[in-house]
Amino acid sequence: MMCRGFLLALVLLAGGTAAASGANAQTPQPFPRPGTPSRPQPPPPPDDAPPPKVLPPSAQPPAVQGAAGEPTEGTLGMPIYPGAQFLTSFDAGRGQRYFLFGTNVDFAQIVAYYRTALKQRGTLVYDQPSIHMFDVGRFREDSMAFPPGITVKDYTWGGSEGYLDLKPGAPPTRYRTVIQLVPAPEGAGSGR
Repeated sequence: MMCRGFLLALVLLAGGTAAASGANAQTPQPFPRPGTPSRPQPPPPPDDAPPPKVLPPSAQPPAVQGAAGEPTEGTLGMPIYPGAQFLTSFDAGRGQRYFLFGTNVDFAQIVAYYRTALKQRGTLVYDQPSIHMFDVGRFREDSMAFPPGITVKDYTWGGSEGYLDLKPGAPPTRYRTVIQLVPAPEGAGSGR
C-alpha cells in the first residue's frame, strides 16, 4: 500500500523539486498512463514566451464539472478545502483524473482539516517537503489506475515562494499548499 502511496505522492513532488532548489516552480506532471512509454519533457520556455495554453473546461468530462466548469465536492465525492482554488486536472488513466487545488493556508491547517473531515489520521509520506496522504477508498487494480485519495503538499519548503499557477489572461498566482484529489472512476464507488 505504501508503494502506491509513494507513486501518488510523486505526482505532486514532480513539480516541487525545481521550486525547492530556488528555480521557477513547474506544474506537476502525472505519471504516464499504464502501458504507454514515457516521453521526455520539452525544455522550459524562455522568460519572454507567452504562458502555456490550458485546455478549456469544456474539454473535461461533463461528469466532473461544476456550474462554472470546475469540479465540486458532489461531483468528486470527496471534500474540497473551503476557499481552495481549482488549478487543473490531469488524466490518470482508466477513467480517473487528478484534480489539483491551491490555497495559501498553511500545510498543517490543511492536514488538520482533512483529518477532521475524513475522520482518519492519514500518513505523512515525507517530512521535507511535507507531503501527507489520505486513503479514501479501496484500490481496485482491475478498474483503477491509482487508489482514491487526497494528497497535501507544502510548496513553501526550502524557501520556495509557492506553487506557480499560470492561467491565460490572469496574473501569475502562487499557492503555499497544493491539494491533489483522486476520486474513484465513475461507477466504481469508493469501496470503503
